[in-house]
Amino acid sequence: MLFFLLSKYPYGILVLVMKLSEKVVLTNMCMIYDDDGNILVQDKLDRSWGGVTFPGGHIEYDESFNDSVIREVKEETGLDIKNPKLCGIKHWKISKKSRYIVLFYKTNEFSGNLQSSNEGKVFWIKKEDLKNYKLADGFETMFKIFDDDNLSEFMSVKENGNWVTKIF
Repeated sequence: MLFFLLSKYPYGILVLVMKLSEKVVLTNMCMIYDDDGNILVQDKLDRSWGGVTFPGGHIEYDESFNDSVIREVKEETGLDIKNPKLCGIKHWKISKKSRYIVLFYKTNEFSGNLQSSNEGKVFWIKKEDLKNYKLADGFETMFKIFDDDNLSEFMSVKENGNWVTKIF
């Protein structure tokens, strides 16, 4: 069907695709946890988004989402993770035709020696103690997506000039 449409109306389809497309910044974040109720956090040093959060970063061009989260965790924590599971997404518009997307992963399969990086200090805490730390902006809401299997999406939208959070 698509081939027929492309061969019969190539310019019409191209215009439709261009109208529906938008630029996207793709990133990831990973919750690493153990069987004793601990989670690995990172106290980010970034001035624009500092505070406690999970490790993660940008997905590079031509890199799989899975490979990107494995690489980012290794770079920021020194740990090798296996079988990260996609558990949610966060997104928001950054301009009229562009969006920022964060893919949320989690895993309890890891090995190696914990090592902080220039991104920030990494350390283990009890999950219930997370509230006692200075969290990165919006991280408290993000954590709900990681922690609740019935939630999968965190969306920030501007309504009447104010940012509003929607969770699905």
